[in-house]
Amino acid sequence: MSKKILRNKILFYRKNNYKIVRLQYPLLKDILKNFNLLRNKNIGGYFPINYEIDSLKILAQLEKLGHKISLPRTRKGNKMDFFEWTSNEPLLIGKFGIPVPCSKKKVYPDIILVPLVAFNKKKFRLGYGGGYYDRYIQKMKKIKKMLTIGLAFSFQEVKKLPITKHDKKLDFIFTENYIK
Repeated sequence: MSKKILRNKILFYRKNNYKIVRLQYPLLKDILKNFNLLRNKNIGGYFPINYEIDSLKILAQLEKLGHKISLPRTRKGNKMDFFEWTSNEPLLIGKFGIPVPCSKKKVYPDIILVPLVAFNKKKFRLGYGGGYYDRYIQKMKKIKKMLTIGLAFSFQEVKKLPITKHDKKLDFIFTENYIK
């Protein structure tokens, strides 16, 4: 199955099942419990779109625990950078209509919460097709040690996922039922 067909299939399923699964979603507690051991980290998140896991709630709780928070902003060449943000600051509408931080202070997260469309048991992800996260992860892993955590519903796991040489494996994937 091609990436495009798989992406459309999972996005359709996620849209139709989001409300059902979201109501029974204990992921926030698991993430907070695991991050409680880490203090004063810079955590990069994302603004949720298309029925993605709501990372903003997670980021707000992590911010209360003393972590610094950042969100991405895209730029030319399908690249992105993360910028400082706090949960009480306004956001601007950026490229693709996705809200982005107003801040000009670029940061290099220690941990990134990564959105995804699908994933496999080897922790590879399928995104929306722009390669933004794969490029960013590749760039950052050359600069510093960084933890990557995909956020997904368990039904987004697939047995077969087309992988290319540009696709980057995540360190962990958190779902409502398990952590990979």
